[in-house]
Amino acid sequence: MVQFTLPKNSKITRGTVHEKPQGAKNLKEFRIYRWNPEDGKNPHVDTYFVDLDECGPMVLDALIKIKNEQDSTLTFRRSCREGVCGSCSMNIDGTNTLACTKDLDDIKGPVKVYPLPHTGVVKDLIPDLTNFYAQHASIAPFLKTETPEPEKEWPQSREDRAKLDGLYECILCASCSTSCPSYWWNEDRYLGPAILLQAYRWIIDSRDEATGERLDNLEDPFRLYRCHTILNCTKTCPKGLNPAKAIANIKRLLIERRF
Repeated sequence: MVQFTLPKNSKITRGTVHEKPQGAKNLKEFRIYRWNPEDGKNPHVDTYFVDLDECGPMVLDALIKIKNEQDSTLTFRRSCREGVCGSCSMNIDGTNTLACTKDLDDIKGPVKVYPLPHTGVVKDLIPDLTNFYAQHASIAPFLKTETPEPEKEWPQSREDRAKLDGLYECILCASCSTSCPSYWWNEDRYLGPAILLQAYRWIIDSRDEATGERLDNLEDPFRLYRCHTILNCTKTCPKGLNPAKAIANIKRLLIERRF
C-alpha cells in the first residue's frame, strides 16, 4: 500500500495565544500563519486580539497594529495601502486577496491569515514569487516594434486603446495564479492566469508589432493549454479582472491564425 507523508517540518502546529488588550470591548481574533526558516521549527498559527475601536477598517491595518504593538517579529509585505502595488496579497479567510482592501467587517468570526497557497514561503506571510516574476519576464512585457520610432509617441485610436481595459489594471499580485489548481501542479511549465492575462495585454495592443512571435511563444501544451477554465482566477481577482477571458481569447487567436 502506498503511503504519502508530508515533508519534514511541514505540519502546522498551534502557536502562541497573545494576551487580549486590556479594557477593549470590541475585540477581533486573528489567527496568523508564522514560519521562520532560521529557527528550524514547524510552521504554526499564532493568535492575536485587536481592539477594532482603535484600528483602521482593513485587514492590513490590523496586521500593522499587531506588528507595532504586540509582535514586532510578524513579517509581511505592504506598500501602497491602496490596492495598487499588489505587495500585500495573501490568503485571508480562505480567499486570495489584498490585505489593504479586505474589509474587516466582511469577515465573520476569527480572521485567518495565511501566505498565498502553493508557493514557497520566505517567512511568515511572505510568499516566494521568484518563479512568478521570471515567468512574467518570459513574455517580454513591453512594446516590440520594427518601424522607426516616432518623434513624439506611438499613435493609437480610442477604439484600440479601449481593448486594453480590463488588462492593464493587473497589478501582478499573484492572487489569481495561486488560486489555480493547474498552476499548483505545473508552475514550472504553465504560465498561469496572471501572466497569460499580461501576455494578452501585449498581443492585443495595436502598437505592438510582434503578435506572431508572442503567439508562437505561447502555443505549447503546458504554457497555455493547462488552463481548464474553472474560473478560480476570475473569482478571486481583487481588481475585478477576468484572466479566464483573456486566456480564452489567446486560444481563439491561435485557432484563427491556422485558417
